[in-house]
Amino acid sequence: MEKENQSVFLEYFGDTPKLRFLSFLIGNHFFDFNMTDMAKEANISYNSLTSFFDEFLEKGIIIKTRRVGKSDMYRLNMENLIAQNFLKFAWFLTKQDLGVEELEQERITAVQDSLVGKKGAIV
Repeated sequence: MEKENQSVFLEYFGDTPKLRFLSFLIGNHFFDFNMTDMAKEANISYNSLTSFFDEFLEKGIIIKTRRVGKSDMYRLNMENLIAQNFLKFAWFLTKQDLGVEELEQERITAVQDSLVGKKGAIV
Protein backbone atom coordinates (compact mmCIF):
# COMPACT_ATOMS: atom_id res chain seq x y z
CA MET A 1 0.00 0.00 0.00
CA GLU A 2 1.39 3.42 -0.92
CA LYS A 3 2.37 5.56 2.07
CA GLU A 4 0.63 8.66 0.67
CA ASN A 5 -2.72 6.85 0.52
CA GLN A 6 -2.32 5.14 3.86
CA SER A 7 -4.91 5.86 6.53
CA VAL A 8 -3.89 7.48 9.78
CA PHE A 9 -4.98 4.27 11.49
CA LEU A 10 -2.34 2.30 9.54
CA GLU A 11 0.29 4.97 10.10
CA TYR A 12 -0.12 4.56 13.86
CA PHE A 13 -0.48 0.77 14.11
CA GLY A 14 1.33 -0.69 11.13
CA ASP A 15 0.46 -2.11 7.77
CA THR A 16 -0.71 -5.71 8.17
CA PRO A 17 -3.46 -7.50 6.24
CA LYS A 18 -5.77 -7.58 9.26
CA LEU A 19 -5.28 -3.85 9.93
CA ARG A 20 -5.67 -3.00 6.23
CA PHE A 21 -8.99 -4.85 6.28
CA LEU A 22 -10.10 -3.07 9.43
CA SER A 23 -9.08 0.28 7.95
CA PHE A 24 -11.04 -0.54 4.79
CA LEU A 25 -14.13 -1.42 6.85
CA ILE A 26 -13.87 1.81 8.84
CA GLY A 27 -13.58 3.91 5.69
CA ASN A 28 -16.51 2.13 4.01
CA HIS A 29 -18.78 1.38 6.95
CA PHE A 30 -21.93 2.52 5.10
CA PHE A 31 -21.52 -0.04 2.32
CA ASP A 32 -21.56 -3.81 1.97
CA PHE A 33 -19.15 -5.85 -0.15
CA ASN A 34 -18.50 -9.44 -1.09
CA MET A 35 -15.28 -11.05 0.13
CA THR A 36 -13.50 -10.74 -3.23
CA ASP A 37 -14.14 -7.01 -3.43
CA MET A 38 -13.21 -6.53 0.24
CA ALA A 39 -9.83 -8.19 -0.34
CA LYS A 40 -9.23 -6.20 -3.53
CA GLU A 41 -10.21 -2.84 -2.01
CA ALA A 42 -8.27 -3.48 1.21
CA ASN A 43 -5.26 -4.37 -0.94
CA ILE A 44 -4.80 -7.80 0.62
CA SER A 45 -4.91 -11.28 -0.87
CA TYR A 46 -8.12 -13.29 -0.74
CA ASN A 47 -6.22 -16.03 1.14
CA SER A 48 -5.13 -13.52 3.79
CA LEU A 49 -8.72 -12.37 4.20
CA THR A 50 -10.00 -15.93 4.65
CA SER A 51 -7.43 -16.53 7.40
CA PHE A 52 -9.17 -14.08 9.77
CA PHE A 53 -12.58 -13.38 8.20
CA ASP A 54 -14.44 -15.97 10.32
CA GLU A 55 -12.93 -14.43 13.48
CA PHE A 56 -14.41 -11.04 12.56
CA LEU A 57 -17.77 -12.68 11.85
CA GLU A 58 -17.77 -14.66 15.13
CA LYS A 59 -16.97 -11.55 17.15
CA GLY A 60 -19.76 -9.67 15.39
CA ILE A 61 -17.41 -7.01 13.99
CA ILE A 62 -18.78 -7.71 10.52
CA ILE A 63 -22.19 -9.03 9.55
CA LYS A 64 -23.71 -10.64 6.51
CA THR A 65 -26.20 -8.19 5.04
CA ARG A 66 -27.63 -9.98 2.02
CA ARG A 67 -26.95 -12.36 -0.84
CA VAL A 68 -26.48 -11.09 -4.40
CA GLY A 69 -26.46 -13.95 -6.88
CA LYS A 70 -23.93 -16.41 -5.50
CA SER A 71 -22.11 -13.84 -3.35
CA ASP A 72 -22.73 -13.04 0.31
CA MET A 73 -22.38 -9.37 1.14
CA TYR A 74 -20.84 -8.09 4.40
CA ARG A 75 -20.27 -4.78 6.15
CA LEU A 76 -18.99 -3.39 9.43
CA ASN A 77 -21.57 -4.12 12.13
CA MET A 78 -22.35 -0.70 13.59
CA GLU A 79 -24.47 -2.29 16.32
CA ASN A 80 -21.36 -4.03 17.68
CA LEU A 81 -19.61 -2.12 20.49
CA ILE A 82 -16.16 -3.13 19.26
CA ALA A 83 -16.89 -1.83 15.75
CA GLN A 84 -18.38 1.40 17.14
CA ASN A 85 -15.29 2.04 19.23
CA PHE A 86 -12.91 1.23 16.36
CA LEU A 87 -14.75 3.79 14.23
CA LYS A 88 -14.66 6.43 17.00
CA PHE A 89 -10.98 5.73 17.60
CA ALA A 90 -10.12 6.00 13.90
CA TRP A 91 -11.91 9.37 13.73
CA PHE A 92 -10.09 10.50 16.87
CA LEU A 93 -6.72 9.60 15.28
CA THR A 94 -7.67 11.42 12.09
CA LYS A 95 -8.70 14.55 13.99
CA GLN A 96 -5.54 14.35 16.11
CA ASP A 97 -3.40 14.02 12.99
CA LEU A 98 -5.08 17.04 11.39
CA GLY A 99 -4.88 19.11 14.56
CA VAL A 100 -8.67 19.38 14.79
CA GLU A 101 -8.77 18.31 18.45
CA GLU A 102 -6.57 21.26 19.48
CA LEU A 103 -8.68 23.70 17.45
CA GLU A 104 -11.89 22.40 19.04
CA GLN A 105 -10.36 22.70 22.52
CA GLU A 106 -9.20 26.26 21.78
CA ARG A 107 -12.73 27.20 20.68
CA ILE A 108 -14.25 25.65 23.81
CA THR A 109 -11.77 27.51 26.00
CA ALA A 110 -12.49 30.80 24.21
CA VAL A 111 -16.25 30.35 24.69
CA GLN A 112 -15.78 29.42 28.36
CA ASP A 113 -13.54 32.46 28.89
CA SER A 114 -16.12 34.74 27.32
CA LEU A 115 -18.84 33.35 29.60
CA VAL A 116 -16.83 33.75 32.79
CA GLY A 117 -16.78 37.19 34.43
CA LYS A 118 -13.84 38.79 36.22
CA LYS A 119 -14.49 36.94 39.49
CA GLY A 120 -15.20 33.58 37.88
CA ALA A 121 -18.97 33.99 37.84
CA ILE A 122 -20.88 33.12 34.70
CA VAL A 123 -22.13 36.26 32.99
